Order: sequence, then C-alpha cells, then structure tokens
Amino acid sequence: MKREQLTEKLLDIKREKGWTWKYICDEIGGMSPVLVVGALLGQMKLVKPLAKKAAELFGLSEVEERMLNEVPMRGAGTPMPPTDPLIYRFYELVMVNGPAWKALIEEEFGDGIMSAIDFNMEMVREPNPKGDRVQITMSGKFLPYKYYGNEQGIPDYGFKES
Repeated sequence: MKREQLTEKLLDIKREKGWTWKYICDEIGGMSPVLVVGALLGQMKLVKPLAKKAAELFGLSEVEERMLNEVPMRGAGTPMPPTDPLIYRFYELVMVNGPAWKALIEEEFGDGIMSAIDFNMEMVREPNPKGDRVQITMSGKFLPYKYYGNEQGIPDYGFKES
C-alpha cells in the first residue's frame, strides 16, 4: 500500500461513518487538529501513541499504523500554483502580502525567517452578521540566519542590530 492509498482509505472510512474532523481529532487528541488532520491526509506524521489511537479508531492494520508514524513527503500532490480555490487564496495571500510580511518581520526581528516547523496555528469561526469569517492565528519561532565564516566583531546571527 502507498501512503496516498492509506489517505484515500481513511477518507472513505470517514465518509462511510459520517464522522467529522472534529470528532476524529477529539478521539485521537494529543496535538493540534491541524496536525492531526494533516497527518491523516499524509502531510504530517503521528507520533506512535497517536498513530495507535488512529489505527484503533479507523480499524487499521499494524503496517498502516506504522505508515501514520513515518515522516511523509510533505507537499507532494499539491501543484504550484495550487489549483484548489481555497488553497490558492492562501497562495495569493503570500504572493500579495509576503513582501510586506517579510519587511515587517525583518524590521522587528532582524535577518531571518519565521519557522514553519516550530510553529503553532489555530483556526476558529468568527461569527459576523455580514457572513462568518475564518480567523487564523499563526505563531512561528524566529530563526535568524547564521553568519558563518564571520570575523571578529561580526555577529554570529542575524538578530536585529541595535
């Protein structure tokens, strides 16, 4: 079985049982729903205790349980630019706002990046009389660039200079 086939199997079971992602995430628990759903869709891995819970919930074999614990090939299967309209809007957000985000982060923190690995994300529904809104909060660790080969007096890292 390939990882893509396991994802399809999980989606088939979800559909057959009439489960919601919320129900599945509550049953598996242990970490952010974004990470649990991402793992079930093949983009993240579940640590062994959570892979075991998922396997029990979905009635998976030992081999399928181990597949949930393997480090995946992240980003596989998503064309660039994305063709799904919802995913494309995130791509559009980065294309349009990315240069401003970069400038503001660098001004505040220095020469570096915001981690997408040491990262938290929350998504909530925000009621609004003109149409409910999607509120997404992202928090990533600032990782400064290391200035290797630097001479005496040159900083080691790209933190904001005073």
